[in-house]
Amino acid sequence: MGAHSKGAVRTVRTVRGEGDAGPAARDRYFDTLRALALVRVVAYHAFGWAWAGLVFPAMGVMFGLAGTLMARSLRRPAGAVIRSRLRRLLPPFWCWGLFVVGAMLVRGWMPGWQLVYWVVPLGDPPGSAWGEQAWEILWYLRTYLWFVLLSPPLLRLFRLAPVPVLLLSLAPIVVLQFLWQPPDNRFGTGLLDLATYLFCWVLGFAHRDGVLARLKPLPVVVLSLTALACGAWYAFAHRAEYGTYDLDDIPIAQAFWSAGFVTLLMYSKARIGVDFSGLVRLRRLDRLVTVFNARAVTVYLWHELALVLAVPLIDRLWDVPAFEAYLPLESQWFLLGVGWVLIAVFVLLFGWVEDVAARKRARLLP
Repeated sequence: MGAHSKGAVRTVRTVRGEGDAGPAARDRYFDTLRALALVRVVAYHAFGWAWAGLVFPAMGVMFGLAGTLMARSLRRPAGAVIRSRLRRLLPPFWCWGLFVVGAMLVRGWMPGWQLVYWVVPLGDPPGSAWGEQAWEILWYLRTYLWFVLLSPPLLRLFRLAPVPVLLLSLAPIVVLQFLWQPPDNRFGTGLLDLATYLFCWVLGFAHRDGVLARLKPLPVVVLSLTALACGAWYAFAHRAEYGTYDLDDIPIAQAFWSAGFVTLLMYSKARIGVDFSGLVRLRRLDRLVTVFNARAVTVYLWHELALVLAVPLIDRLWDVPAFEAYLPLESQWFLLGVGWVLIAVFVLLFGWVEDVAARKRARLLP
């Protein structure tokens, strides 16, 4: 992903209503992909599976979906769209930040002028080493905000020459990998993350504008498989250099693998018309997908805190003989289960902030 290690904190969100459309406009295929991405993020942070990104590159999927929704929204004036995005994202971020920043201040952390990034995260917000597992996830919000700001000129450029611009959107990550090493600071890490997911964002434009639907299947499949092969080859060929084949730690492998994977997902939708509309017949599952999409920001921001808090909570369970005897307290799966319970609590406590940010009636659950 970026030059910084994403470690136990890497992956996902796009907000329900991102396209500023009502419920009738919801696409259950995309909604399901977004929900799966969130589930994969939480599982990855609980288990640290290096292979998770190869099975489902959640961040690439989410940036692709966000690019599609951004292109749809830009039928309206760009300024209004950008203000809408900021309004939807920042209040949930501020709510979460009050707890994280407050806890770090209580622990003796003293920030400098960089505290401004806790107001608008256009750069990585500062934080103490004690709270790193909580605030490290903010790289995604920073990258998303920059894509939002860059989308109006980027969309105009894309529409001048759609296919060439889409293919050339992989060029920046190649340049940063082989020709120029970005500095190890806020600017460098931000630039690297933008380059890593630029193709996926522009691919969202291509889907929205109907460019994908007009392309012939053979070249799309061949180029997608080639990108997948390049990403996988680089990750495994340089495993010794990076100490892992985890795509989150290898930006160029992440970029190419995500490009191929997300292209196939979106091309299936555009060309074949893959649709999960039948999900409505499975009411509980459909309801769960709805909740995940309506509370995506909340789940993303609070899931690491939930997993962190699950550890001392499970430690207390060891003091109860019945729990020690009959519950799998040592299992990571049990940790994941407790984490999801705490995530549900956070959604109930703070999810309504997303409704307020979207200028809707606040509800415990959508």
